[in-house]
Amino acid sequence: MLLEAIYHHPKRNWAFGYDHETIFLRLRTKKNDLTAVHALTVDKYDWDRTRQLVPMSKFATDGRFDYYECIVKPTHRRLKYGFLLEDGEERLWMHENDFTTQEPENADNLFQYPFLNPIDILKPPAWVKDAVFYQIFPERFANGDPSISPNDAEAWGGTPQKDNFFGGDLQGILDHLDYLSKLGINALYLNPVFKATTNHKYDTEDYMEVDPYFGDKEILKKLVNACHDRGIRVLLDAVFNHSGRTFKPFVDVLEKGEASPYKDWFHVHSFPLEVVNGTPTYDTFGLEPMMPKLNTEYPEVKKYLLGVAKYWIEEIGIDGWRLDVADEVDHAFWREFRTTVKQANPDAYILGEMWNESSEWLQGDQFDATMNYPFTYAVNDFFVKKVTDAQSFAFAIGQQLARYPQQASEVAFNLLDSHDTPRLLTLCGGDKRLMQLAAMFQFTYMGAPCIYYGDEIGLDGEADPGCRKCMEWDTNKQDHELFDFYRELIALRKAHSAFRGKGSLTFLEARPEGSSLAYERRSEEEVLLVLLNRSGEEHVFELDIPEQEWQLAFGESQWSTGPEGLHARLSPYGYAVLKTAPAGSMKPAQKGKGTAESKA
Repeated sequence: MLLEAIYHHPKRNWAFGYDHETIFLRLRTKKNDLTAVHALTVDKYDWDRTRQLVPMSKFATDGRFDYYECIVKPTHRRLKYGFLLEDGEERLWMHENDFTTQEPENADNLFQYPFLNPIDILKPPAWVKDAVFYQIFPERFANGDPSISPNDAEAWGGTPQKDNFFGGDLQGILDHLDYLSKLGINALYLNPVFKATTNHKYDTEDYMEVDPYFGDKEILKKLVNACHDRGIRVLLDAVFNHSGRTFKPFVDVLEKGEASPYKDWFHVHSFPLEVVNGTPTYDTFGLEPMMPKLNTEYPEVKKYLLGVAKYWIEEIGIDGWRLDVADEVDHAFWREFRTTVKQANPDAYILGEMWNESSEWLQGDQFDATMNYPFTYAVNDFFVKKVTDAQSFAFAIGQQLARYPQQASEVAFNLLDSHDTPRLLTLCGGDKRLMQLAAMFQFTYMGAPCIYYGDEIGLDGEADPGCRKCMEWDTNKQDHELFDFYRELIALRKAHSAFRGKGSLTFLEARPEGSSLAYERRSEEEVLLVLLNRSGEEHVFELDIPEQEWQLAFGESQWSTGPEGLHARLSPYGYAVLKTAPAGSMKPAQKGKGTAESKA
């Protein structure tokens, strides 16, 4: 066995508390190197009565490594542990400092999980596991109150530019809640609604006021209450990394320079505040002079921003925060932020904007989840851009699952496009078949899927500003077939707990140079089999799984099952979801066609 490839680290994603009585242990090994792995677990004060060997199963794999996992419920909420590694011939014991051929005689050199303190455990809100998010860019969703639109607002549906306006507002969202309910949405993520000068509102002028072009606090509270009446949660977007150029403290520093009482609210390198050779004399978001970076280490800034976080939860009733440029803000601030938010509402969802691996923020002291762009890249590379094969895609997903604690994966924010990217249909070159396959994986994978407004009716658009075009409300111009697909897919997800937080994921077919996927989602209640064919040719799956009876839950397929396994046929760009049927309700060699509504 290749010892250099074997890795474990106490805490983080390798040894973490899942709840007040459960610890997950994980181990990385060279791919296909070991035949068996066990965890040696013991209470350090009670070796004789608590010692046990717990089998570990391979829960993920990528191009180089296998990842093993087991679940332990320690007798006294503390744990000492090591690992027994086998490759068929050799047996080695792994402890904190070395590998040995002799079984440990005591707990002295074992790894340690000192105590399962509840306050240290990442406990994201349970409702997020069942959430289907819908992202709205308020300025472009609907104009519900033309009387508050900017004077220079253009006719709805015109060409989006970086700096033009069309009059979208909060009343427009309120007016279309029936549409969202019909689609099946139960959570909204709104881009910033606070007072700002731009159409995107990421240059905050006043964190305590709704932008007057969107409405006021009264209409926002009315919207939130109306959403809650429908079972829809509401997530607001906030920028605590930077403010806008018109933010009063920054204006004061611009005017008074070093004499301003707000000079320490920002990261100033030299006075006066100006741009020299294209670079501001103060820290900013990117190199954008109109977005000065806030000094979140400064006590007055912290007090102000934490007050903002608390206010909108307590006074308006929002259900959480999406945090812009979250990785550029110091960890100490986010720890205080979490304490403040969870005191205001323990069930609030804290979502950080991250574009890379983000386990450092998911240890239970900062965020509940991050925007899962690594997931986005993997899905788009395989289904949309076709630059990776099925095996590479499965490896990317396996690597992603191994990076985070289980509960973080269960509430990850899984998106395929956003206000910061080209739209999904555009990425697909207008091919709805590819778009639907990508959405199939998104909605049958663990975590919370998010639809960017308009994707469901065929809205397209290149990167900003093209991706921020006006929502199409002319029903003659909407793609009703695509809308029905999303509606039925959402219904499918809601009907089956195995597609949400409760379900494990196992790839059954993901071949090198292949373009088709088969994977199982399993919970205690059910087993679901997802088949996806990205190829322009018919594909036949031959899966070595035990003979059992299946029903069609979604899509179209022909299949037969017997002692030799399951044989299933998919048309080009086809998809199907099969589910285990109650005993005796179905015969082998069934064929069928159905939707989530009629068959789920």
